[in-house]
Amino acid sequence: QVQLVESGGGSVQAGGSLRLSCVASGFTSSSSCMGWFRQAPGKEREWVAHIARVGTPGYADSVKGRFTISKDNAKNTLYLQMDSLKPEDTAIYYCAGAPVLAGCAFRYWGQGSQVTVSS
Repeated sequence: QVQLVESGGGSVQAGGSLRLSCVASGFTSSSSCMGWFRQAPGKEREWVAHIARVGTPGYADSVKGRFTISKDNAKNTLYLQMDSLKPEDTAIYYCAGAPVLAGCAFRYWGQGSQVTVSS
Protein backbone atom coordinates (compact mmCIF):
# COMPACT_ATOMS: atom_id res chain seq x y z
CA GLN A 1 0.00 0.00 0.00
CA VAL A 2 1.41 3.36 -1.05
CA GLN A 3 1.52 6.15 1.50
CA LEU A 4 2.85 9.67 1.08
CA VAL A 5 3.15 11.70 4.28
CA GLU A 6 3.95 15.41 4.14
CA SER A 7 5.42 17.53 6.90
CA GLY A 8 7.06 20.92 7.30
CA GLY A 9 4.19 23.28 6.64
CA GLY A 10 3.44 26.21 8.89
CA SER A 11 3.09 29.97 9.06
CA VAL A 12 5.74 32.41 7.94
CA GLN A 13 6.00 36.08 7.03
CA ALA A 14 6.46 37.20 3.47
CA GLY A 15 10.06 36.81 2.35
CA GLY A 16 10.60 33.84 4.64
CA SER A 17 11.35 30.21 3.88
CA LEU A 18 9.88 26.79 4.58
CA ARG A 19 10.85 23.28 3.55
CA LEU A 20 8.24 20.63 2.93
CA SER A 21 9.07 16.93 3.16
CA CYS A 22 7.19 13.94 1.81
CA VAL A 23 8.12 10.47 2.99
CA ALA A 24 7.02 7.66 0.70
CA SER A 25 6.29 4.09 1.76
CA GLY A 26 5.27 1.21 -0.47
CA PHE A 27 6.71 3.30 -3.27
CA THR A 28 10.22 3.70 -4.69
CA SER A 29 10.86 7.38 -5.29
CA SER A 30 14.04 6.74 -7.26
CA SER A 31 12.10 4.95 -10.00
CA SER A 32 9.17 7.30 -10.25
CA CYS A 33 8.10 10.82 -11.05
CA MET A 34 7.09 12.82 -7.99
CA GLY A 35 5.69 16.28 -7.64
CA TRP A 36 4.10 18.98 -5.55
CA PHE A 37 0.71 20.55 -6.07
CA ARG A 38 -1.14 23.18 -4.08
CA GLN A 39 -4.70 24.33 -3.56
CA ALA A 40 -5.60 27.78 -2.29
CA PRO A 41 -9.02 28.53 -0.78
CA GLY A 42 -11.65 28.79 -3.49
CA LYS A 43 -9.25 27.74 -6.22
CA GLU A 44 -8.50 24.54 -8.08
CA ARG A 45 -5.50 22.40 -7.29
CA GLU A 46 -2.49 23.50 -9.35
CA TRP A 47 0.82 21.95 -10.24
CA VAL A 48 3.85 23.50 -8.53
CA ALA A 49 6.83 21.36 -9.48
CA HIS A 50 7.83 17.85 -10.45
CA ILE A 51 10.97 15.77 -10.64
CA ALA A 52 11.05 12.76 -12.95
CA ARG A 53 13.31 9.73 -12.82
CA VAL A 54 15.54 11.42 -15.42
CA GLY A 55 15.78 14.94 -16.76
CA THR A 56 15.59 18.34 -15.14
CA PRO A 57 12.85 19.31 -12.70
CA GLY A 58 9.94 21.40 -13.89
CA TYR A 59 8.43 24.41 -12.13
CA ALA A 60 5.33 26.52 -12.51
CA ASP A 61 6.17 30.06 -13.62
CA SER A 62 4.76 31.43 -10.37
CA VAL A 63 7.41 29.65 -8.27
CA LYS A 64 10.36 29.43 -10.66
CA GLY A 65 13.51 30.83 -9.09
CA ARG A 66 12.02 30.69 -5.59
CA PHE A 67 11.17 27.01 -5.03
CA THR A 68 13.46 24.01 -5.39
CA ILE A 69 12.28 20.41 -5.64
CA SER A 70 14.63 17.56 -4.77
CA LYS A 71 14.65 13.90 -3.78
CA ASP A 72 16.71 11.86 -1.36
CA ASN A 73 16.36 8.39 -2.82
CA ALA A 74 18.13 6.76 0.11
CA LYS A 75 15.44 8.14 2.41
CA ASN A 76 12.62 7.75 -0.13
CA THR A 77 11.80 11.39 0.57
CA LEU A 78 10.76 14.28 -1.62
CA TYR A 79 11.43 17.88 -0.63
CA LEU A 80 10.23 21.32 -1.62
CA GLN A 81 12.42 24.20 -0.48
CA MET A 82 10.38 27.38 -0.62
CA ASP A 83 12.21 30.70 -0.41
CA SER A 84 11.09 34.31 -0.82
CA LEU A 85 7.57 33.27 0.07
CA LYS A 86 4.69 35.51 -0.90
CA PRO A 87 1.14 35.74 0.52
CA GLU A 88 -0.15 34.26 -2.73
CA ASP A 89 1.79 31.07 -1.93
CA THR A 90 -0.68 30.41 0.88
CA ALA A 91 -2.30 27.03 0.18
CA ILE A 92 -2.47 23.40 1.15
CA TYR A 93 0.48 21.67 -0.47
CA TYR A 94 0.17 18.08 -1.66
CA CYS A 95 2.85 15.57 -2.47
CA ALA A 96 2.14 13.32 -5.48
CA GLY A 97 3.68 10.20 -6.94
CA ALA A 98 3.30 8.29 -10.19
CA PRO A 99 3.60 4.55 -10.71
CA VAL A 100 6.79 3.26 -12.28
CA LEU A 101 6.70 3.50 -16.10
CA ALA A 102 3.70 5.85 -15.92
CA GLY A 103 5.66 9.01 -16.62
CA CYS A 104 4.27 11.79 -14.46
CA ALA A 105 0.69 10.53 -14.42
CA PHE A 106 0.23 11.05 -10.71
CA ARG A 107 -1.88 8.48 -8.94
CA TYR A 108 -0.78 8.69 -5.33
CA TRP A 109 -1.42 11.69 -3.09
CA GLY A 110 -0.48 12.78 0.39
CA GLN A 111 -2.87 14.26 2.91
CA GLY A 112 -1.66 17.83 2.43
CA SER A 113 0.29 20.32 4.49
CA GLN A 114 -0.89 23.87 5.18
CA VAL A 115 1.41 26.75 4.27
CA THR A 116 0.35 30.24 5.34
CA VAL A 117 2.31 33.34 4.33
CA SER A 118 1.39 36.64 5.96
CA SER A 119 2.22 40.07 4.61
